[in-house]
Amino acid sequence: MPAGFLSPATGNAPVIALALFGYAFLSNVALAVVPHEPAVVWGGAKIGIWATALIFTAGTLVASWVDHRLFVPLVTRLQARRGVPPLGGWFSRAPFAVLAISGITPLPFFPFKALAFAAHYPLGKYLAAIAVGRLPRYLLLAWVGYAVHIPAWLLVFVFVLLLVPLIPTVRMFLWPRHDVR
Repeated sequence: MPAGFLSPATGNAPVIALALFGYAFLSNVALAVVPHEPAVVWGGAKIGIWATALIFTAGTLVASWVDHRLFVPLVTRLQARRGVPPLGGWFSRAPFAVLAISGITPLPFFPFKALAFAAHYPLGKYLAAIAVGRLPRYLLLAWVGYAVHIPAWLLVFVFVLLLVPLIPTVRMFLWPRHDVR
């Protein structure tokens, strides 16, 4: 096996791999609000670069498949009711490139998902674009975890920091203001 693929120091790699796959799914399905970056960095240190990146890519692809199957029909019904005009701009000219490039960047991905669903972008091309965009991102993050030994407390701290922007949204759902009309 190539160096960095599977760390020999980890005896429970299958358990870690299964946990990473599950977390990859949960952090990428629908409008997931939990960050995946700290988990990919941690996984890179625990089970290796390639294993982590491939596992996270697989979990992301399963989540993307579920999203496509659930949301394309929903978006289609909404478009039929409201008579939404066709999409223009960059996405309609190069949807694969837009999805792949947005998958590499740290920008929120859900607006690009919504564009793909609204454009009825084919499932196979959608999943291919997700894989092309996410695999390099996951490889880089896993490499950071493998090459730079980041303490677990720091990864937890980064995880919490990435959740901070969600506080207003969570507050709105948990404690709605009844005085606002």
